[in-house]
Amino acid sequence: MAQKHKVSALRIAGTYIGTIVGAGFASGQEVLQFFVFFGNAGLSGLVVVTALFILIGYMIMDLGRHIQAQSHLDIVRASSGKLLGTFSDLLISFFLFGTLSAMFAGSSALMSQQFGLHPLLGGFLMAGLTILTVLSGFNGIVNAISLVVPFLLLAALGISIVSLSMAPDKTPVKNAAPNIGFLRNWLWSAILYTSYNTVTSYGILGPLGARAKDRKAIVTGAVLGGLGLGLGACALFLALRHHFAASAFLEVPMLHIAGKVSPFAQILYGIVLLAEIYTTAVGNLYSFSARLAQSGCSDSRFVIITSALCAFLFSLLGFSNLVKYFYPAVGYAGIIILTSLVLNRKNPKGY
Repeated sequence: MAQKHKVSALRIAGTYIGTIVGAGFASGQEVLQFFVFFGNAGLSGLVVVTALFILIGYMIMDLGRHIQAQSHLDIVRASSGKLLGTFSDLLISFFLFGTLSAMFAGSSALMSQQFGLHPLLGGFLMAGLTILTVLSGFNGIVNAISLVVPFLLLAALGISIVSLSMAPDKTPVKNAAPNIGFLRNWLWSAILYTSYNTVTSYGILGPLGARAKDRKAIVTGAVLGGLGLGLGACALFLALRHHFAASAFLEVPMLHIAGKVSPFAQILYGIVLLAEIYTTAVGNLYSFSARLAQSGCSDSRFVIITSALCAFLFSLLGFSNLVKYFYPAVGYAGIIILTSLVLNRKNPKGY
């Protein structure tokens, strides 16, 4: 057992960020739809999000350490009891599958917009790479995600900062588009954004806490991870507001903004975005397949491959549609799950 407790604070932070940051985040779709459409108030929402990421990330990992979690099922059973835990388990499993599909859809949209490839090819290639990584096991997943994350954040921050020095688009944010989907105000939007992101990360953060060196590593990892996510989101927010009129209705708006900096920056950001899609896809496929394995599916390879291929088929619904409707729906249901976590984490049920 002692061998499992070797994950450092920096790797915890990197894995946390990499699990959350995916196609929706780095493409700009999430920040655009959840925050930019609310104007200046959207920035206040991101401050709330940063604090919530730190707090909830710590709670999930600390509970995972306490109960030695192997999947999200252990977390929801400990925090929600048998009845609500079963409901939460089904919801999270569905969310993991849907978010995995969104990653494949984002890859398809990126390949089509940036490289002119057939949309199906991008999603299929990402599915194959994700399968190979998950087959390598949990340690391979942590290594892959945590090593990629610093480059992801630096690229997002760099493109955003440089783009702010360029001439802004002229259409005011408040007049450019109505608030959409299930989002009603900036605070509620911030809560939903945190909810769906953290709920779908249960399957990685719980086992990650079980493998942490100690509680101090969890605290430090949660703080660094939450701050990294908040800083990255704020940078995207400022860039998207600055260039709103030209990018608001694109599938991958940040790729367009990178193109305004230079053709090379656009290619570089396209590669970075693919890496971010990859890190989240890996986390979601691992979490989903680990849960199915706990249901008695003994052939893990078959579970992993079949799950990824089914998610690829679901991704054909389209990337922006999944962000607009599926993500907020996940957020609403996830509030129930997170409330149980906050209320019961000190006295986990069944342990």
